[in-house]
Amino acid sequence: MSQLDKKGPVIGSSPAEFRLDKDNGKLLGVCAGLANRFDWDPMIVRLGFVAATILGFGSAILIYLAIGLIAD
Repeated sequence: MSQLDKKGPVIGSSPAEFRLDKDNGKLLGVCAGLANRFDWDPMIVRLGFVAATILGFGSAILIYLAIGLIAD
């Protein structure tokens, strides 16, 4: 099976590649995928989305859903 056929994060993939991490994610895997992409702690990314949702009057929810539905 090639790397393109696998679901989830690919070990040894290029750092510029973003994939949803549904195994470690809470809802759609967007925050966990972003954390894997930038090598951050997923909790920090989740807190960032919560803060952006509160400060941005809910617009981060739309961004989260768009990423979750568009990304693979």
